[in-house]
Amino acid sequence: MTTFVTAAFCLVRDGQLLTVRKAGSVRFMLPGGKIDPGESAREAAVREVMEEVGLDVSGLGERLGRFHDVAANEPDAWVDATVYVTQLRPDDVPAPLAEIAEQRWLGLDDELPADLAPLLSNHVVPSGRHPGPG
Repeated sequence: MTTFVTAAFCLVRDGQLLTVRKAGSVRFMLPGGKIDPGESAREAAVREVMEEVGLDVSGLGERLGRFHDVAANEPDAWVDATVYVTQLRPDDVPAPLAEIAEQRWLGLDDELPADLAPLLSNHVVPSGRHPGPG
């Protein structure tokens, strides 16, 4: 079984988490993606956020944790994701770019919709609700 090593960012504003849906997918996930050769997880997460929602998060945030689960968009695959979290600044206005078809804000205390990626619903949101060492 294939495992994709990825990195992503939890972008939080007013108790809500930004989620994105890539074109051709039905699942919402965090802005992020695969780590390029020679790139650190943080560098990949920062690059992916800029490519997918147009925000510069370099120098921001902290590591939320490293999580493993079934990949949302790849059959018979797993994802091994390092996830960072930061509070968005008032002037940060994310917009869907590149392969992103849609973005949606998710209340961290809301009931989780069924269309979230497993990594997000099983690991990231629970960790964001009850932060601890990751």
